[in-house]
Formats: sequence, C-alpha cells, structure tokens
Amino acid sequence: MPGNGTAEAAAPAPNAVRRLDTPESRELAQLAAVFEDLQYVLRCCEHLVTALGSPDAGPVRVDTDTALVEALWTGALIGYARCFSGRTDLLSETDLTALDLEGDVVGFHNLLKKLRDHYASRHVNPRETFTIGVAQSNAGLPTGVAVVSAPQPSVDDTTVRQLGRIAYGLSGLIDARMQEAQQRVLAAAGEMAPAALSGLPLVQLSGDPAS
Repeated sequence: MPGNGTAEAAAPAPNAVRRLDTPESRELAQLAAVFEDLQYVLRCCEHLVTALGSPDAGPVRVDTDTALVEALWTGALIGYARCFSGRTDLLSETDLTALDLEGDVVGFHNLLKKLRDHYASRHVNPRETFTIGVAQSNAGLPTGVAVVSAPQPSVDDTTVRQLGRIAYGLSGLIDARMQEAQQRVLAAAGEMAPAALSGLPLVQLSGDPAS
C-alpha cells in the first residue's frame, strides 16, 4: 500500500473466473443481493432527505416533487422489506435488536412492512381516498356530481432518517457476513481438483472482450 515505506507487488489478474454453484456460493450470492438492496435503500433515503428539506436547509440535489418523493419512498420500502424475505432468512428482528439503535426499532420495522404493503398495493390508491357527492339545489334536486379527494399523509424527514440509520447498520452487519462467506467459498473451491475447477463454466467479466 502506498505510504507504508514498502513496495508490495500488485496481485496478479486472474486467468479465468469460474462459476461455482455450491451451498457456500449460493449463500454469498444471497448476501450480496441483500447488501445491494440496503445500499439502494440508503441512496433513496439520501435523495428523500434533500427532496423533503426546506430551501434554506442547503443545496437540494433533486426537485421537491410529490411524484418523485412517492417513487423514492416506495422503492425504499420495497427494497428494505425484500432484505427480510423468508425465502433467504438472512435478516431477522434479532439483527435489528443487535444494532443497538435508540427507540423501538422492531416496532418501526413492523410499521415499515405495513407501509410497504400500502404503497405497493395492487388494489388501493396509496395517495388519496375519494368520496363521491351530489350537489343539491335549494329545491332539493340534484344539480351535479362532486368528486372529493382526501390526500394521505406523506413521508416525513424523521421517518426517512430513521430508515437510513437502520439500513446503514444492517449494511455493516451484512458486509461482515459476506467477508466470512467469501472465506468459506474459497475453502470449498480449494478442495476441488484443478481439473474439476477448470471444467466449471466461465464467468464473463465486465470489460472482457466478447468471446
């Protein structure tokens, strides 16, 4: 590493990357997917904080637009809930408690899951509720139809920041598990004979010339 007074040889580029399909590699792939989802949630929260901020709160990177706020918030909720999928069972409420954050983190987590169902509903408009009325004349006769909408409360800065803190803490937890999983994958590959390893499918890396 530069600055430590020693010259270290750069790690040689691999001759090939082989696709490994083992329990260890599948676990690592699932961890990587959860980590990326948490990073996505963090990016959504960062943009939401600037979108919800007042004009004197500093430079705003995105316009304060209700459609954009809803899109970012919906994406954050879906990405966060997906990290707790029962199919992978990689994160649980126990992990939330281990973050040692202030407040009722588990209760907030359960609220986020309900909000995810609300914003991602296939049947109910999450933004507004509608009531239909009939305008009546002094004579009691109907004279027109009124469509009255009532907007639902939007997300607030405090809620966004709390989600960001949780996603940040979980990212560190998943990152540590990924480091351990990588060692298990490497150990499993080390037990394979070179001929068997060479027989695995090649993985096309970004930037590689087309075969």
